[in-house]
Amino acid sequence: MGGNRRFVDGDRLHPNQDADHRSALASGQHPFAVLFGCSDSRLAAEIIFDRGLGDLFVVRTAGHVAGPEVLGSIEYGVGVLGTPLVAVLGHDSCGAVTAARDACTGGSTPPGYVRDVVERVTPSVLAGQAAGLTEVDQLVDEHVRRTVDLLMERSTVLATEVSEGRCAIAGLSYRLSEGAARLVASHGPLVGESAVTGSAE
Repeated sequence: MGGNRRFVDGDRLHPNQDADHRSALASGQHPFAVLFGCSDSRLAAEIIFDRGLGDLFVVRTAGHVAGPEVLGSIEYGVGVLGTPLVAVLGHDSCGAVTAARDACTGGSTPPGYVRDVVERVTPSVLAGQAAGLTEVDQLVDEHVRRTVDLLMERSTVLATEVSEGRCAIAGLSYRLSEGAARLVASHGPLVGESAVTGSAE
């Protein structure tokens, strides 16, 4: 989150992006976070969090929908690489959430495999609407929260690592125009939690 504040303020450090660091990583990786986010081209993880090579183990899908490949990738990051944090990253004006909302209200669904993406987002939209949420950005936050919960429910590896205090999950919502991410959900102890939430330390 400190890196995101640097990005917002225009004070980026561009860490771990030099040739020496690249060479040092050739023998292995030790990322400090798994970043599971939406595939939107405006959410380039290393840029918006001001990080570099070897810092983030990045997994991205449209609407951050989680199938077996995603769960396996996250479990690799946590269980094999020993990464202590999983961050789920959604964003405002998400096309997948918008399409799911439109499908719920108007019955129109997209063709091909895009339909599968929309169907995976639909439970979040329905839950949000049942709670009285109507705006897309409110539904995005609900989808981030439900994705965080889904990872805990479906991955015994992740649930075990979180319950035993070796890993935490943070659900973040990103504002495209501002470039800022904020915490909307979490499981497990977040190290320096005041830094994550943006409150004073």
